[in-house]
Amino acid sequence: MLPRLSRFAGLLRPNRLVQRPGLTGPSGSPGVTVALSCSHHLSQIWVHNLTNYSQSRTSLSGECVPKVDIMFMKTHKTASSTLLNIIFRFGEKHGLKFAFPKGRNDFFYPSPFLCSQVKDYQPGVCFNILCNHMRFNGHEVAKLLPADAPYFTILRDPAELFESSFHYYSRAIPLTWGIHGDSKLAEFLREPMNYYTPGSYNSFYLKNLLFFDFGFDNNLEPDHPLVERGIQTLSQRFQLVLMAEHFEESLILLKDTLCWTMEDMLFFKLNARKHSSVSRLTPELKAKAREWNGADWRLYQHFNATFWAKVEAYGWTRMEQEVKELRRRNAEMAAMCIEGGGAVEAGLIRDTDLLPWQPVGENFILGYNLRKNIDPKYRELCRKMLTPEIQYLSELGVNLWLTRLWGWLKDTIF
Repeated sequence: MLPRLSRFAGLLRPNRLVQRPGLTGPSGSPGVTVALSCSHHLSQIWVHNLTNYSQSRTSLSGECVPKVDIMFMKTHKTASSTLLNIIFRFGEKHGLKFAFPKGRNDFFYPSPFLCSQVKDYQPGVCFNILCNHMRFNGHEVAKLLPADAPYFTILRDPAELFESSFHYYSRAIPLTWGIHGDSKLAEFLREPMNYYTPGSYNSFYLKNLLFFDFGFDNNLEPDHPLVERGIQTLSQRFQLVLMAEHFEESLILLKDTLCWTMEDMLFFKLNARKHSSVSRLTPELKAKAREWNGADWRLYQHFNATFWAKVEAYGWTRMEQEVKELRRRNAEMAAMCIEGGGAVEAGLIRDTDLLPWQPVGENFILGYNLRKNIDPKYRELCRKMLTPEIQYLSELGVNLWLTRLWGWLKDTIF
């Protein structure tokens, strides 16, 4: 039986938070407190109290208190959609206030993030969770969240990310349309500057996409001083940087950082491509991809080192035990929720509410079928764990008219 999350009682910051009555999770857990305001003025008044509160995030019983104010920087092609589902479920379960985009599923990417892009934003209005795709702009983000909100994100080996981005966005990047040969990716990496033009439409998908997502110049050479400065800026801003290649270990660190439960971390892999659409990278191609994405490679190497330092501080044996338990719980949920136990191609998905978004002119993103005859007390959790981002946003009340219009044009024209 899944445990009840009941550690939120009494979570209250004086003069800044209010208990929302009547909000309970599916298992009967109590509602949590939400911010009234995080205006610049109030942030300055409470900065001392917030700092002390963050340093002693414990209840009277000595247990840590779950963090409900969070910023997740959703990067591209890094398993971030799976993380987003975890955040959506937690926020919905506890009645938290999301900062959502207007009319679409991202904050007008690739434009830099602005508070004015947030649905129902007014100066001084505070939100609990910010987590949709954006081009990061730390100054604007800070206006939306309490001063002690933890920031976290996720990275992926730039070679694997480049392979994924190159194929996923290929029909949306005019620079790739003239590439010929059996392997467009290998041909591109053979002599990238034959095909790449900085500033061309959607060219950022082809070079240092992570660096671009974080709001930096993606055309900088890796030894440029601004690259190191950018990395240090992110180090100071983000309390935790996860690694897609070590997703389960990442979730355990996240669970520890946010003081969430193992139940909160349960997941099914979302937005994955079918195996036949993935290009195998030889060691030579992988090296070329990392060299071409040199700023991203430096970024990744830096935070890969900090990640493993955090794992070591957490404890290798403890981490191994927690990962084992997470895998066991996920296997139980898969057996309970997923028909056939695994993902299937889009054409085999019966329920359109579980059909994932497909890239332009393609149909290679996998999804799931919900099992029949699921125990009623788990059916809603199963369905939410399998729900793709677009449909989940709609369920959370986001009007996605721009996204749906683009989807209709995409599917009709291409």
